Amino acid sequence: QAERLGITSEDCFLAVASLCFDISILDIFLPLIAGAQVVITSREVTLDGFRLAEQLKTMEATFVQATPATWRMLLLAEWVGDKNLTVLCGGEALSSDLADALLSHCGALWNLYGPTETTIWSTQQQIREIDSITVGTPLSNTKIYLFDEHLNAVPVGVPGEVYIGGQGVARGYNHRPGLTAERFIPHPLSQTPGERLYKTGDLARYRTEGTIEMLGRL
Repeated sequence: QAERLGITSEDCFLAVASLCFDISILDIFLPLIAGAQVVITSREVTLDGFRLAEQLKTMEATFVQATPATWRMLLLAEWVGDKNLTVLCGGEALSSDLADALLSHCGALWNLYGPTETTIWSTQQQIREIDSITVGTPLSNTKIYLFDEHLNAVPVGVPGEVYIGGQGVARGYNHRPGLTAERFIPHPLSQTPGERLYKTGDLARYRTEGTIEMLGRL
């Protein structure tokens, strides 16, 4: 993330995610490993679009990560935006109308994708045009596979279920061995004993340029 986003010690990251939400780990530790400033926002402020907009302005934040619902709340509060701000949007699907509004309010917009079971994010893409919204390509140490129902890789342009491998894959669900076995499957293409993939239940397809376009849930 540090490499892709280009965060430096000159930046200010406004942390708005609940500490119970896995993306709060990025809110706190991404700026710290880059030597940047991190400002943890109170729950009262994050639930109030007007107060959150004021804090963005007061702290001169250059990075904020939030769900589409939070960004819509800010826009409804008539947030004026900031061309020095990098917007990270994830946790829900990024619609074209929201992307269009955010692009006019910030300096850069990134769309992020990753289930909690593959903490924190698995893919990301900088969005420059609303007719080209994808979740991009895998982050370092992450592998994405699109399989059919027989665990065969699907060709470019053909929908398939998203399976995620790599260092972000969790060990499983606490005290739920049956569900763990169902969703964390042995890697069908790996020669490494014990390597697993997370079966997401998400539907996607590869575009010709190699990015991943989400198509919804199975």
